[in-house]
Amino acid sequence: MDFAPSARCQEYRERLLEFMDEKIYPNEDVYDAQIEASGNPHFHPPIMEELKAEAKKRGLWNLFQPHKEWGPGLTNLEYAPLAEIMGRSGIASEACNCSAPDTGNMEVLTMFGTPEQQDMWLRPLLEGEIRSAFAMTEPDVASSDATNISLRIDRDGDHYVLNGRKWWTSGAFHPNTKILIVMGKSDPDNPSRHKQQSQILVPVGTPGLTFKRNLTVFGYVDQEGHSETIFDNVRVPVSNMIANEGDGFMISQARLGPGRIHHCMRTIGAAERALELMCKRAISRETFGRRVAERSNVQDWIAESRIELEMIRLLTLKTAWLMDTVGNKGARTEIAAIKVAAPEVALKVIDRAIQVHGGGGVSQDFPLASMYAHIRSLRLADGPDEVHKMTIARAELRKHDPAFRTDGATAIAPGGGLG
Repeated sequence: MDFAPSARCQEYRERLLEFMDEKIYPNEDVYDAQIEASGNPHFHPPIMEELKAEAKKRGLWNLFQPHKEWGPGLTNLEYAPLAEIMGRSGIASEACNCSAPDTGNMEVLTMFGTPEQQDMWLRPLLEGEIRSAFAMTEPDVASSDATNISLRIDRDGDHYVLNGRKWWTSGAFHPNTKILIVMGKSDPDNPSRHKQQSQILVPVGTPGLTFKRNLTVFGYVDQEGHSETIFDNVRVPVSNMIANEGDGFMISQARLGPGRIHHCMRTIGAAERALELMCKRAISRETFGRRVAERSNVQDWIAESRIELEMIRLLTLKTAWLMDTVGNKGARTEIAAIKVAAPEVALKVIDRAIQVHGGGGVSQDFPLASMYAHIRSLRLADGPDEVHKMTIARAELRKHDPAFRTDGATAIAPGGGLG
């Protein structure tokens, strides 16, 4: 295994670091101020369009896109260090058109979209002209078992009719969101539980589609929003089906591997920034006649943070390398492992940084509190820790008993939490 960055990756990395220093960090406060001044937490700040234009100009656009027809064609291993850099700021990914859920939705449309679907939705998404949302998790079932998803997708002539209720439809309240990918049951009687589900495109504004309310994350109102979404006899053309009826789980599996690499590397980037803030704060503050950095417990926190971050970065890079060389299926255990380990490590690092910052650490004057809240939610997003641990445990047990099975619960869990 060779995790050294390729020459192409290194060149992108240097340009991206310059972009972060020159444009992203100096405009984080501008971004927040423009939203606050608007009085609308979902306002799209003009500074973001300026940053997007600058990213395009610098060739730092759609870096996530592995398909050469549509983007730079970077491998997972090449993209991983770039995702880490963008994860250091809450606005960098959108500025480079690399933010969730758009990246996953664009991947789905790239791999499974018809030419018409790609012209209508993929091209504007790749240009950054529109944004998208993904509707899977439901409030009335335990979505950690994705076979519980109950929204109905029923064929009616040349249309499908959708009825049900979703929540955590991330991206729904962004003013530029124009399209949803929705997962629901199209064939509930299919004897294969993994062929009952389909994914379908639903344009924003379709009659019967209602964004009922925004869900906060530990009290934070995210600019792009997370909606409780009602589907009341929502009718869309048959041509809006992605791939074929019953392909919903297959599509999810293809989408989730890269998405988890992206999440984990961005998480590592946030934790790296937290570690930097912890060190700077510890050096600059004194308590009882000594700098905080001279306290042995603080030095322990800093050392442990460095050790843990190096460990999880290597595991994530190994996972990316495996995905590139043997595919998502061959890297299944590692994909599950990083999804558990990366948020756990990041939360430890951020918590230590908060402690060193004292009262400031839990305030809006530093990014730490927001980082902590949102990375804590990653222990639920894209499947809770418990589902991923179940995947890992099964793989280990099957080394000793190839026939080992449990109750058959699925470990896909594309967007659910425990309840």
